[in-house]
Amino acid sequence: MKTGGENSYEEICERWRKEFLTLDQEELLARRLELKREGERITLRHYHRKFGVCRSSGEIEALEDGGHVTCYEKMNIYALLRALSAGARLQGEWVPFEKLRGTAPFYRSFQANIVRPFAKMFQGRLSELERACVGLEGKKLPWSDAGYELKAFDCIPVRFLFWEGDDEFPAQGNLLFDVSAADFIDEKSLIRVALVGLGRIAKQAGVPMDASAFLIF
Repeated sequence: MKTGGENSYEEICERWRKEFLTLDQEELLARRLELKREGERITLRHYHRKFGVCRSSGEIEALEDGGHVTCYEKMNIYALLRALSAGARLQGEWVPFEKLRGTAPFYRSFQANIVRPFAKMFQGRLSELERACVGLEGKKLPWSDAGYELKAFDCIPVRFLFWEGDDEFPAQGNLLFDVSAADFIDEKSLIRVALVGLGRIAKQAGVPMDASAFLIF
């Protein structure tokens, strides 16, 4: 049975699907270089998973595994397509979520629903975390006990950093974004982008999602 929250996400997806059909797709393809034209679809990758957006209907499907596409994945893709800022560029400066433009009001939610569950889920599971990030083509980083840079989208890389706990201190985690992230997608969507990433890592690692992370796969 669907919850009211799930129904509201589906309603947003449907509204954004219709909005996609009003966009100038040629301009979209020109401005978002990671987008590809493949027949009747615009294709892109979200955390190493290939998706296609039907140009005539706006429907989104998974192209390589044929699996279920969650509302969160759809919303992230539509949100990226809706953000047509021409001057957005990766800056190479990495900051935590709350330092991105417009994200400070969502800091507590991000900590409670992303950062703390991330640390809790992988306490004592360092090898599983590393194996999962490698499987998602993550780039190994020299910081933390397990640090990997994953591509949420080509224009929105995310760094997942994890420090293993010990007898005195629990495990710690953090996520870093290029300072330009909020130029490519709205700030609220970045929470959802992080949630999908955490869910993909958990699924790849074979680790259950923590109950306080509100992403459903």
